[in-house]
Amino acid sequence: MRRTAYLTHADCHRHAMFDGHPECPSRLGAIEDRLIASGLLDLLRYHEPPLASHEQLARVHSEAHLDHLEQLAPTGDGLAEVDPDTWMNAATLGAARRAAGAMVRAVDLVLTGEADNAFCNVRPPGHHAERNQAMGFCFYNNVAVGAAHALAAHGLERVAIADFDVHHGNGTEVIFADTSNVLACSTYQHPFYPYTTPLERDNLVHCPLPAGSGGSGFRAAVEERWLPAIDAFAPELILVSAGFDAHLEDDMGGMQLVESDYAWVTRELVELANRHAAGRIVSTLEGGYALSALGRSAAAHVRVLLGI
Repeated sequence: MRRTAYLTHADCHRHAMFDGHPECPSRLGAIEDRLIASGLLDLLRYHEPPLASHEQLARVHSEAHLDHLEQLAPTGDGLAEVDPDTWMNAATLGAARRAAGAMVRAVDLVLTGEADNAFCNVRPPGHHAERNQAMGFCFYNNVAVGAAHALAAHGLERVAIADFDVHHGNGTEVIFADTSNVLACSTYQHPFYPYTTPLERDNLVHCPLPAGSGGSGFRAAVEERWLPAIDAFAPELILVSAGFDAHLEDDMGGMQLVESDYAWVTRELVELANRHAAGRIVSTLEGGYALSALGRSAAAHVRVLLGI
């Protein structure tokens, strides 16, 4: 069994948007409840995530973006609107810094050998956050913060990012579009939010899929595009934007994946990590809004990380 670090924090429950918003605090509880029910939580090694520092955030976000969020943040009981889907309460930036800090801590754990891999059960998500813009429920780009930390603080030369959220991780793409030592691979439903035009770069591997693709379409895209690209890149670390909103039961999208698909793609990434990166994988939660399906899918993902 592998030493899998588990990072989460009460601050991530305190960020809340308007009533009925799908990106709600219950998401974290749904995952943890399923980890408990399946006996997996006792096998994980808990580590408290720190708050990401200004320096760590500024590696991937502009000073103007960081200042704008600080100025926009409410101090009382109200909400501040970033866009029609994305709102802040007084606890939002603390939660967002904690979510980004979880990636920093998880990267440290696996690169120093304290853990074999890690799963960050945190929110708000991050992969839509661009260098200069918060959007799509995202404020800071957590996976990008983790990748930049691995490069800057640990001196890695090649980091791969795998994103299987139902939505295109436009923020991650924009941040690393001209960074040759980061390979970003993504599957996503198309056409669909955020309706951005994918950038064409050698280090970006796009796998847009039509609604209804199901596991067969998803697996074919990963096998044909992701796996050869990651294998050729030979990453020293693999980071995962783990969005579970492509699930059959999640009405946010229409990709129609099931738990076995998430377990399969995790196994494929573990195999590549074992081949090139001494098994080092750090995964962070992105989407997933049907709570039962989210919990089951995340548990399937974590089970493979544990190697059981």
